[in-house]
Order: sequence, then structure tokens, then C-alpha cells
Amino acid sequence: MRQTRRPTRRIQRTRAIAAIGAIALAVSACGEPPPANEPGGEQSESDFLACMVTDEGGVDDKSFNETSWNGLLNAYEAGVIAEPKYVEPKSASDYEPNLKNMVRDDCGMIVTVGFNLADATKASAEANPDQKYAIVDHLYVDQETFEPTPIDNVKSLVFNTQEAAFLAGYLAAGHSETGKVATWGGMKIPTVTIFMDGFYDGAQHYNEVNDADVQVLGWDKKSQDGQFVGDFSNSTVAKQLSENLISRGADVVMPVAGPIGESAAVAAKDAGDVALIWVDTDGYKTLTEYRDILLTSVVKGMDVAVEKAVTATAEGNFSNESFIGTLENEGVSIAPYHAFEDKLDDELKKEVDELRQQIISGELKVESDAAFSS
Repeated sequence: MRQTRRPTRRIQRTRAIAAIGAIALAVSACGEPPPANEPGGEQSESDFLACMVTDEGGVDDKSFNETSWNGLLNAYEAGVIAEPKYVEPKSASDYEPNLKNMVRDDCGMIVTVGFNLADATKASAEANPDQKYAIVDHLYVDQETFEPTPIDNVKSLVFNTQEAAFLAGYLAAGHSETGKVATWGGMKIPTVTIFMDGFYDGAQHYNEVNDADVQVLGWDKKSQDGQFVGDFSNSTVAKQLSENLISRGADVVMPVAGPIGESAAVAAKDAGDVALIWVDTDGYKTLTEYRDILLTSVVKGMDVAVEKAVTATAEGNFSNESFIGTLENEGVSIAPYHAFEDKLDDELKKEVDELRQQIISGELKVESDAAFSS
């Protein structure tokens, strides 16, 4: 099942990774990354094996799976763990057998990525109480009281992205020339709508402060209704959604859809005079073809959270206490403006910085039904 290639530090990968991994399991793509940029580097001496089960997007999705996988690569390069391994499911039906294979392979910690793997992770953890797990983007709660219901051998890594998305929404509204900004999602699930809630509120706050009337297309926080593809794989529908929103006047678009969010970049580039806001990771590092239209990114520190969780576990200090990323602990943030640094109004940038401090201090509360509380 394992291959002998060393992990790479490359952020960008081609879809060839999935092809490399596909030979390993009949039910999914399973493997290890391509050769390192600098071959011949020292191998980690640790024998602690950390494993990852992504969702269907895979480790090269330029979004949350890739960022999470980079957390294991960081731990490997620090010498904390042995060469990590991953498995890329082809569909939801692969989650359970993927996890069973990882348990059989004696993984010291199994990291699962995404809300969609919550049930399979819980079932595997309960069936294997001595196995340590971490899950990205899900907190187990009672469905009636919504109080956390932690599992002894599972650490939740979650992020209050509505805080950073609020800043992005304010920035988008301030940058817009048409008075219309937009957001759309892959699936209507909490880890998607939390971004959209923050973005919506940020734009509304801009209107309130500046006596403006910037409209948010694609999402209404009050009704919790908006534009969704229905999955994270249909790039054709994703492009159509983006084009429709742009045709209605949106000149800033924030897709929350993993790899198919790139369809919005294509549509924005084709339209001209439309800026893009990426999510999960700094898109300037991954969407190199679209750097000139990338206003900023709403970043989730999934790599940092994963690295810390697996490092603690490798050192014998596993804890099932949830990690909740916020602006205060730098678990979420907005990326530098990069190509837009000199194009944005200095006063607008100052206002965004001030809002960040207000959120950190508690002076300004950014709420979402999908937010996490400790």
C-alpha cells in the first residue's frame, strides 16, 4: 500500500497525485506524495506513523484538504513523525473501508478532513478506542441541546471562519465599484455557510458605517438561502453560478467550494474587472494563474492545527480537547493583499485592521449559527 516516495513541500500539485495513489486501493486513491523539491534531504528518524483520509477533493485541491495535508508534511519535515500517508476516497461509500485500512496499518493518529467524514470517523473511533483520531472541520454536539459531546479518542479541529470572512466582506464592499458583491457555496453545510454568514455581515457593516448600499448576491444570512452547486466536484455548474452572479453586476466574488472554486476564478478572469476572494488557504500561493485578480483569502490555519495535534500525539500528549481557530489565536485570518496592496485605498485597509482588533478584543461580535463555542 505504501510507496517509497518522500513527501514534497510543493503547494501546487497536479492531478497526477490521484493517479499515483489510485493503484493502491480498489476502493479509493491511496498513496504518498511525489518526490521532494530537494531530493537527498534527511529522513525523519521517528517511527510514529500519521495518516490522513481526505474527502473526495484530495490532497491537491488547492484548498482545505491540501492545507490539512501540509500539516502532516510540516510534522514530517520537523522530524516529529515518519513519512505520512494519505487516502483519497472516490465517494462517500469509501470512507468506512478507508478508515478500516488505516487502523490495520497501525497509524498512530488518523486525521480525517471535513464535515462529511464525521459519521465514519465517529464509528471508527468507537470501534477502536485505542486508536487516536483528529477531525478537521467538525465538532461533535448533541443534536437537541447543541452542547459538545466529545469522543475520548477524537480531537476536533474547527475554525470560526466567520470572523475572518467578516473582514473579507467589509473589504469586498469597500472595493466594489458596482455596489454588488457575491458569494456561493459547494454544499449547504455549516463549514460552508459559516464563511458566507461572515462575508454577508461584513458587507452589511460596511453599509452601516459608510451609509452605503452594497448588495450581497448569492447568500442571505437571515433566510439562510443562497446559491449552491450541491457538491464539490461539478465545475461546470460552479462556473455557471459564477458567470450568472457576475452578469448581475457582482465585481467581487467569494466561492466557498474547495477545488471547484477555481471555476469562479476562470469566470472572473474572463469577465475582466472582477476580483476574487479565495478561502481556506492563501490563494496567491496556489492559484498562480489568477494572482492579478486575487483580492485576498479567508485563511483557516488547518496546517498549524493538524501539525500541533499530531505532534502532541507523537510525543504522548494526546488530548481530545477541541481546537477552535479564531482571529485571536491566529487560527483564522485574511491573507495579505498581494497584487492589490497598492490598489486598495489606505483608509479601507486601515478600517479592516481596526475591525480585526475590535473582533479580537470582543468589542465587535461576529455571529453565525455555524460558529463554534468552547
